[in-house]
Amino acid sequence: MNDRAPAPGGLALIQELVNSLDLESGADRLDTEEGRSAFGLAPGDVAAARELRESLRAACLAHAGHPAHAPVRELSELLAAGPLLVKVDGASGAASLAPADGSALTARVASAIAEALVSGTWLRLKACEAVTCRWAYYDRSPAGRGRWCDMGVCGARAKMRAYRARKSASPPPDRPVRGSARPD
Repeated sequence: MNDRAPAPGGLALIQELVNSLDLESGADRLDTEEGRSAFGLAPGDVAAARELRESLRAACLAHAGHPAHAPVRELSELLAAGPLLVKVDGASGAASLAPADGSALTARVASAIAEALVSGTWLRLKACEAVTCRWAYYDRSPAGRGRWCDMGVCGARAKMRAYRARKSASPPPDRPVRGSARPD
């Protein structure tokens, strides 16, 4: 929906999953074989993937300071089904978390979140505040206060709505406001 660069690291997987549903048109990439294969899903895995997607969207909305868009299952409950392993490199001693089952979407998402927590990027994955959008985006703004997935579309629409609301609330310029003097 926008031209933003994808989220870094494993967050790109989460961003892609959340954005697999276009709320405005209703198009769901998980309905297609190509869309399912992008996530390694069999047709029988789609319901669980959709539940995970909407819980992730709610988390992204929370990162942006917004309530969940719909009642969803707790993300931590869903991620419990995707166990992680601690792997230690014998040569360097470096440790990392990896999915116990690398093919399971939930485990890959859990691993991506763990990686993002360590790198400090998890809270920058947000969902657009536009109600008809809710697209996931990675907030690269210096202060981390981005609000829309695309300023040129969702941001412009929001600003235009605010402008129109202000204009309709103020009296027309040729009519004096009650109680004010009319200029001569």
